[in-house]
Amino acid sequence: MNRQTKKVLSIIIKITVLVLAFWIIFQKLSNNENISNFRSLTNKLSPSSVQAVLAGLLLLMFLNWFVEALKWKYLLRNVEKITTWRAVESVFCGLTWAVFTPNRIGEYGGRVFFLSPRKRIIGVISMAVGAVAQMVITNILGSLALLWFVGSFMLLNIIVNFALTFLVAIFCSFFLLFYFNIQVIDGLLAKVKFIKPFRRFFSILAKYKKADLLRILLYSLARFTVFTIQYCLIIHLLIPEMSIFSMVLMLFIFFFIQSALPSLDIFDIGVRALTATYFFGFLTNQEVAIMAATASIWLVNLIIPAVLGSVFVLKLNFFGNTRG
Repeated sequence: MNRQTKKVLSIIIKITVLVLAFWIIFQKLSNNENISNFRSLTNKLSPSSVQAVLAGLLLLMFLNWFVEALKWKYLLRNVEKITTWRAVESVFCGLTWAVFTPNRIGEYGGRVFFLSPRKRIIGVISMAVGAVAQMVITNILGSLALLWFVGSFMLLNIIVNFALTFLVAIFCSFFLLFYFNIQVIDGLLAKVKFIKPFRRFFSILAKYKKADLLRILLYSLARFTVFTIQYCLIIHLLIPEMSIFSMVLMLFIFFFIQSALPSLDIFDIGVRALTATYFFGFLTNQEVAIMAATASIWLVNLIIPAVLGSVFVLKLNFFGNTRG
């Protein structure tokens, strides 16, 4: 494939990505009932309070993805050195790809194309380590919150509660042991014949020491904290009488269940809303407010960044190095 052909093909791919992203975003935002409900609910509240909360959500959105960029940069320290700004560009670019791919798989492609061609597959493995760290935080806090949920709303006998506590302890221990020994995967893959030719890509796992994995886990915890605060702000605005303690624990369960459900990112709003209304239904009968809150976070945390990331899609070089 000559240089001119590569250039034309690269332009076609970029246009296709942008058209798909914007078309799906437009389709989902058009006549979105939950967004309309959010506007209706906030029209009844103090404008200054609404503006303050929305400003807070936007600032926290940038903080959330900035922390993710720092985590991405740290994950790549043994792969390829990149600047903080380049990490930010790649994270936002990945979000544009994520909106039209199942389970946000396109986010991997959007990010690694900012690396040199030889490092892209290794970059995918590194990104997976970061995803596992986020999953560990979500699963541990979510399963602990489920214990509270069962104890508060299910009213099971003491033997069942003890058994559930034991299972949760095993569950949490498994994820922590797996995560902090993730380099073992490299050795296990060496024993699988058809994977042996690709083992060199997985060798990066052995370079993550426990101190590195702890730092990555702390980045993931920071992100988890940020988007928990976002949800608390918007739910408290719409349902001020709800207990913050119960709200936070219910959010942990919501994140836990949500992370286990396969979905297309852009259509995720419907799944999120249904999941949220079911669990928050134990705390409030204001289903419309919960669905509206979920929709507003979806808009701020996923749609706005995806639109911003479209600028960085234009910088991609699919067949060579993407320039800074």
